[in-house]
Amino acid sequence: MYKKTPLESWILAKIEGHNGSLGGLTRSMIETYQIQQLRETLTLARDKSPFYRRRLARCGIDKFQSLKDLGGLPFTTPADIRQNPLQLLCVSQDQINRVVTLDTSGTTGLPKRIYFTASDQELTRDFFQHGMSTLVQPGDKVLILLPGYSPGSVGDLLADGLRRMQVEPVPYGVVRDPEAVLEIMAVEQVDSLVGIPTQVLALARCRQSDKRKHQIRLKSLLLSTDHVPGAIVRFLEETWGCRVFNHYGMTEMGLGGGVECEARAGYHLREADLLFEIINPVTGEVLPEGEEGEVVFTTLTRRGMPLIRYRTGDIARFMPEPCLCGTVLKLMSCVRDRVQGRITLTGGELLSLSILDEVLFAVNGVVDFEASLLPENGRDRLAVRVLAAAWAAEEIPGLVEKALFSAPVLSRNIKKGNLILAPVQIDTSPELWKPAKRIIRDNRNKN
Repeated sequence: MYKKTPLESWILAKIEGHNGSLGGLTRSMIETYQIQQLRETLTLARDKSPFYRRRLARCGIDKFQSLKDLGGLPFTTPADIRQNPLQLLCVSQDQINRVVTLDTSGTTGLPKRIYFTASDQELTRDFFQHGMSTLVQPGDKVLILLPGYSPGSVGDLLADGLRRMQVEPVPYGVVRDPEAVLEIMAVEQVDSLVGIPTQVLALARCRQSDKRKHQIRLKSLLLSTDHVPGAIVRFLEETWGCRVFNHYGMTEMGLGGGVECEARAGYHLREADLLFEIINPVTGEVLPEGEEGEVVFTTLTRRGMPLIRYRTGDIARFMPEPCLCGTVLKLMSCVRDRVQGRITLTGGELLSLSILDEVLFAVNGVVDFEASLLPENGRDRLAVRVLAAAWAAEEIPGLVEKALFSAPVLSRNIKKGNLILAPVQIDTSPELWKPAKRIIRDNRNKN
């Protein structure tokens, strides 16, 4: 029997305004609260944001009665934020406590700037405090392998949330030297860590080269900031004998959107602060529960820069079956792909990053990889560059090629003559690659 997600009692307390007892929350209570908060958010955005004043002018938000009415509102896109960041603000700039700039590969080349008030950031601390209680308990030590040097950064907010539950944070930052981090893990005797999937994988691959060197005992890991391949989860649990949890969040959400419970069957969502939808990425139609589509969210409690029906580009679905932990909160499948991450091959089939993730991260010694498609005489040419553990470098090219052939979509297209594999490139640098958005680069139509 799994313990019920702590997010349920937390959300109940937020809805009722006091500490409610576990089990008192219902879907009706959540939806009534969400409608009320949505009306307030829409009114705030219409009255205070120049962008939304124009966008919502003809939407009749005063007549908003049901969550089903949400489908009549326009979407907000990453391009809107890049082009009009200050136009989305609902407060004066002197009330902004933190601005996060996100580089983008979009066609405009403009970065996205996300603005937060002090109260907006307090919402994130609160979520981190309660979300982490599934993984750790008072007296534990947690190594934070996320950016955290500046006040209000994700690592800083997480550290604050942990301190509130009497857990000691050990801030470190992004991993560049795995050996140095392993030494810290051993010296500090950390019980858990939070980090980026490929970076935590690098620690485990490094540890494997000399198991006696680092005496590390972990009971839990939380992987965040990127999609989490099942192959990485399986290797980490086997290597460290711990439980691996998946967190879903992005800066636009306020850094936190949902987290797995003990059942680890998908994300329980931050439903008092965010309203999620799944839409058809082509038509924009809201999809019924169980169908896979693009994740869209609306902020319900943010005041600095509220976002209405923001398109994330992530692919997931609401799970129709209840979670084994027994909560009434929605369960969303873990994100594995992005809308723009599914590429149509010359042969007509789709190739996604998740397909490459599962076959390549299962190769012992692979730490990270880059993939790109190029044209070659009417065919597709798949080029893969691998960051490999030094101890495995000689075997990696053959193992990677064999792994690629094991992916049905690749093997079919190779046999049909629609796809060829470029020689695998290997990087054995002791320094990890700088974290970046992982995509398959489609260079077939570029000069």
